[in-house]
Amino acid sequence: MQTTKVQVGEKTVELYQAGSGAPVLYLHGIYDVHTAQADFFPFHEQLAERFTLLAPAHPGCGDSTGIAEVTEIEDLAFHYLDLLDALDIGAATIVGYCLGGWIAAEMAVRNPERVGRLVLIDAAGLQEPGALVGDLFMMSQPRDGGVLLELRELLFADPDSAIAQQVMPDGRVNVPDEVRRYKSLTLAGRVGWEPPYLHNRKLRGRLHRVGCPTLVLWGEQDRLVPLANGRAYAASLPRAALQVLAGAGHSTILEQPAECVRRIAPFLESGVLPASEDAALAPAG
Repeated sequence: MQTTKVQVGEKTVELYQAGSGAPVLYLHGIYDVHTAQADFFPFHEQLAERFTLLAPAHPGCGDSTGIAEVTEIEDLAFHYLDLLDALDIGAATIVGYCLGGWIAAEMAVRNPERVGRLVLIDAAGLQEPGALVGDLFMMSQPRDGGVLLELRELLFADPDSAIAQQVMPDGRVNVPDEVRRYKSLTLAGRVGWEPPYLHNRKLRGRLHRVGCPTLVLWGEQDRLVPLANGRAYAASLPRAALQVLAGAGHSTILEQPAECVRRIAPFLESGVLPASEDAALAPAG
């Protein structure tokens, strides 16, 4: 993995690059690379085996600057459109997870011609009636001197799994990772603390503007951004397919990295959408 710094106007963007092949811009989530830890998780490593993975840190995360200029989600959308210019990328292939998926969707509705292929993984940005986004900020506060069980329950299908305990252990983690998590929540708070909470009421009505094929990948047991919101993305985008991962929560890329790559890599290579597959609606037997 190579780390570089890219200037976008007066802002500095920390950029991880790994792999070879067609470039894929990866926009990270709130607990992810650059945030839960500095390094790639297995999902990113496996994706980089097939593509050139470009993974910038959001403003205020990692060594990226510019968080003071972020007050709403469109600031992040235009920030990344400017980054595409700085990287000399015309129509980008973008994979966005969680907050990164919301940013990618906002980019695509504003400048559809700049996004050639899009993958949204458990993306924030929408909130369907009866499918409220979970309170990430409250659950991120440990109780009883360091217990993060409620946060693990929000982010993972199995809060007692090895990966949940590894990423969100009770007690303190090392200081650099604590700082990364604080920075990530600070950025998320700038676009999602005040109502509307971690979503944009106008976004669904704008999704018809997205011209590129979009693969929507969702954890069946996502408690942070419930599956109904993934269905809403797929229903509102003109060219979309929904794939649901049984046994996964919000942290699909951490819980089922190989399966996520298996689902999205053929689409990234060909641009051909798979058939929609909604495990939650599949008949029993």
